[in-house]
Parts: sequence; structure tokens; C-alpha cells
Amino acid sequence: MASKDDDEITAVVAGVLAGIALAVVGVVYAVGGGKTVRAPAANSTEMVDIAPIGEPLAKVYFGVGKAEMNEADRGVVATTLQALANNPQAIVLLSGFHDPSGDAANNAQLAKARAVSVRTALLAGGVDASRVKFRKPESTIGSGSPEEGRRVEIRVQ
Repeated sequence: MASKDDDEITAVVAGVLAGIALAVVGVVYAVGGGKTVRAPAANSTEMVDIAPIGEPLAKVYFGVGKAEMNEADRGVVATTLQALANNPQAIVLLSGFHDPSGDAANNAQLAKARAVSVRTALLAGGVDASRVKFRKPESTIGSGSPEEGRRVEIRVQ
């Protein structure tokens, strides 16, 4: 008789555990809208839809057709780290621009490559990858002079 009781207890425990497992799967599935939920990869260049707030903390300027930062612009890393230290919940929002010359499709890629270049420098300087986001501006054609157009804006918000 003890064996029958043990079998019944085992069956009840197995049923309860199976029910819990199904409940967890249901919650995960519902939260994900039926889709697999994933966090952006650390090296992701995925754009986010976050409105920029206020003026940029810094701007990094690039040469014509260039996406490499020069040594003089590396100071933005320290400025950004300090701003993040002052606000532990803040993110870094990067937006790349280009001047009006050249092919539109190439310019869009160039604006993105410039933002990636700034992100690479920030990560190398110690900024956590999860705090760096890319935002495509409404127009990637920079305003003002052609030099002003070839920039990446850094916002900490």
C-alpha cells in the first residue's frame, strides 16, 4: 500500500511541476507576443525610436567621405563617461549626419558608419554597450555648413 501512495504522490508532484512549467511558458509567450524576445546584441547597430532631448553633449566632426575619428575628437569619450557617471540611468544616443554632396544611399551609409565609429571609441573608453543607442534623425543631411553636416551628435539622456 505504501508503494501505491508513493506512486500517487509522485504523480501529483509531476502534475504540479508540469502545470508550473506550462504556466511559465504561457507567460513568456504572452509577454513576447508569440515571438521570441531578444535583447539587441552588444555590437548591434539597430536604430531606436527615442526622441532626442535637449542639446547634444558633444559633436564629432568628420572629413569628406570619412568615418574615422581623429585623435582630437577622442576627448568626447571622457566627457561622455563623466555625464554617464553623473546619471547612472542615462543612455548615450548617437545620431550620424552627412553633408548634401554625393550619392544619397552612400551618404546614408556614411552617416551610420560615422555613428558606429563614435560608438566604437566610446566602448573602447569604457562605456557599457547596453547604454549606447543609435537614432536615425528625420533627415541625415546635416544643417549649416558642409563641415557641420558631417557630424555625429552625442546625447546623454
